[in-house]
Amino acid sequence: MSSGNGITDADGHPVRIAVTPATPGEDPASAPRIGIRLTPSAGELVWSCTPEAARELAAELLRAAEETENAPAGRPVTVEAGRLRRGDVRAGDRAMTVESARTDGATVHVTWKSGAGRSWTQAYAADAAITLKRRLPEGR
Repeated sequence: MSSGNGITDADGHPVRIAVTPATPGEDPASAPRIGIRLTPSAGELVWSCTPEAARELAAELLRAAEETENAPAGRPVTVEAGRLRRGDVRAGDRAMTVESARTDGATVHVTWKSGAGRSWTQAYAADAAITLKRRLPEGR
């Protein structure tokens, strides 16, 4: 990973991270390790872990990222159906995320995906108001 990865130290300075297979220890029976090297502006941290622990860390990071992205915004935002983007989450009791939106004249065909993984397509007038609980930033 490079310093442009969005990871920063407590002061907001970029932190370079390198994740590599670690060199096995002297003991040939030792478990394989993953090397994790963090290089903040003030020094360097070197850690290692088993592949299993690396998978657990990755799963926890993914879970935290999804929770953060799916957290309700301060207040819902309403957009026209024609301005929906992939990743927008509809306000309501159940999670519904935009997979795609295709405009066909004055009609927008939106493919939604539920939290359970089901997908379906609905048609809306391009100027129909859709209330979202979360909107991803432009360019994502």
